[in-house]
Amino acid sequence: MMNFVSRLFARGKPAFSEARSADAAAIAAVHGASFQRGWGEDEISRLLVESNVVGHRVTSGGKLIGFILSRLAAGEAEILSVAIAPAWRGRGLARPLLDLHLRRLAGLGVRAVFLEVGEGNAPAGRLYRRAGFREVGRRQGYYEGGATALVLRRDLG
Repeated sequence: MMNFVSRLFARGKPAFSEARSADAAAIAAVHGASFQRGWGEDEISRLLVESNVVGHRVTSGGKLIGFILSRLAAGEAEILSVAIAPAWRGRGLARPLLDLHLRRLAGLGVRAVFLEVGEGNAPAGRLYRRAGFREVGRRQGYYEGGATALVLRRDLG
């Protein structure tokens, strides 16, 4: 038990910051562990160098344990992907990561943020509802296997 506690504290306090192109491999690893079809390092790397893509990360002990990526266009943003590494889920990291990201988007002049989330993804649905997102549409059969995607929107400032 003491070994578990010492490992837990050795991880360090999570830190939130902007994602960089050097994070591509780590983001791809978290993405792959989080989604049925994970994005590869090359896909992530291409996104991170686009001038209209904004990304943030959460790290602990120098290791990336979560990320969020959005693409901006004409005063709006689409959240492309959000994930927390499986071993770190349920620790309250997704909300501060999302909040940081939304503040940055607002600072860039974004007026509305959109995203798609699986209808059956209850934890993500709760996160987004609590953060002020509301359903504005549905995409039947959007995900592999025929699952429905909920289209959510949040207006900023």
